[in-house]
Amino acid sequence: MTAIHPKVHPATKRKSNRNQAPVYDIYTLILLFFLLCLIGWLWEVAFFRVTKGIYVNRGVLSGPWLPIYGTGGICILLLLRRFYHRPVLTFFLSMLLCSTLEYLTGWWLEYTWDNRWWDYSNYAFNLNGRICLIGAVFFGFAGIVLIYILAPAASKLFHLLPKKLLIFLCVVFLILFLWDCITSMSHPNTGTGITFCYRMDYNILI
Repeated sequence: MTAIHPKVHPATKRKSNRNQAPVYDIYTLILLFFLLCLIGWLWEVAFFRVTKGIYVNRGVLSGPWLPIYGTGGICILLLLRRFYHRPVLTFFLSMLLCSTLEYLTGWWLEYTWDNRWWDYSNYAFNLNGRICLIGAVFFGFAGIVLIYILAPAASKLFHLLPKKLLIFLCVVFLILFLWDCITSMSHPNTGTGITFCYRMDYNILI
């Protein structure tokens, strides 16, 4: 006797899928990393242009990318998948995750090169000038936009490209990025508006 399976209405399928986090392949994650690095770089360059009236090539690296934004974004997509159906919790976890990453990165840069690439000492509710409340809130909203809007849209666009072109772009970006990382280990990007000597200003900070 043939079993009769009830038909599932398409709307029900779409409703259930909305509660499941998208799964991204390695090519999408790589390109998303570089997209977020570029967005972060453009954001900081534009911020300095508006507030200071000057062009500043922000970041430790020479290229137009800030790895902390890409790393934070990929960590959000991978580590917060289980909370996809809980956007409010995702907001606060994005704040915590990215602020922790920013604090540890700031500490490591100071420890390695005795320089600071950012300083929130003049902002309210800051912690050792490495992170601050307004920055954490920004990361929370950015995490929400990334998870529910930017990453799904970017993934669809990436997969309109032929598979070979997708792989080629990933390889090229990775090679350029690794080369920039290697050269910047001995000659990091520094200068006016980019860094200041941590040792020189240490007494002011404490």
